[in-house]
Amino acid sequence: MKSLLWFFSAFLLAFGARAWEAGGPYPFGVLNHRSLTFTAEYWNPILAWVSERAGVRLELRVARTANETTDMATRGELAFVYTNHFFTPERAKLGFTVLARQEGEGIRGQVVVREDSPARQLSDLAGQKVAFANPYGFTGYFVPYDALLKAGVKVEPVFAGTQEAAMGQLKFAQAAAAGVNSQVMADYARREHFAYRVLWESMPYFDLAVMAHPKVPAADREAVRRAFLALREEENGRAVLADAARKLGLERPRGFVAAQDADYENYRRFFRETRVPLAGQ
Repeated sequence: MKSLLWFFSAFLLAFGARAWEAGGPYPFGVLNHRSLTFTAEYWNPILAWVSERAGVRLELRVARTANETTDMATRGELAFVYTNHFFTPERAKLGFTVLARQEGEGIRGQVVVREDSPARQLSDLAGQKVAFANPYGFTGYFVPYDALLKAGVKVEPVFAGTQEAAMGQLKFAQAAAAGVNSQVMADYARREHFAYRVLWESMPYFDLAVMAHPKVPAADREAVRRAFLALREEENGRAVLADAARKLGLERPRGFVAAQDADYENYRRFFRETRVPLAGQ
């Protein structure tokens, strides 16, 4: 309870742009696919372990919605971020550096419907509401909406704020379909006992990256990078990951592996070719 109270107190504080440069803990922003409570329960223990291992204090910062968290990072209020929102043409200019990524084969954008939906193909969604996380989301908006546009299917986009909020709208029949991150969708369905079908699925993309603001000293960036990689290599780190996975009902723990900027080239290629308006992103 105390950790949750700390989280929400920290969340309510107003931080000036780059206030962390004056010293003190580094604010670490997490792209919130899930509720604030779930995000805090999962990430606070991980960041505590990484902080101790790296000798660099990190503190969780999450806004109400994923796009608001991204805006905080864009304004320079976050020293580190766990995200895939910084490969758009404009945000790439900010110079965030890829340090690591979540392990796994990658994520895919999907267009999904309830199992009992009459829809069998994308064209069946014409004129209907489709729930998306937010207008910054990659697999939760850009990728599935691009597929709809290229298929010539006009729908009514509805932004729910987070991935799981969009999935909740689908679950409770407030939308005919949802554009989702394949991994988050599978996790949500398992935890909520929700049956769904996939109408369309994209190619795989590497999962979200741990990234550092260019103003973070190189020594601190390297210490944080090494600590994230050590999570799955050291016994007590694996225990932290396992406990975090249990809290979300994940099938297995997910650690972090080495990554670099070039690993995300297919994101950049997507943004060069997409039909979805970037609107300054």
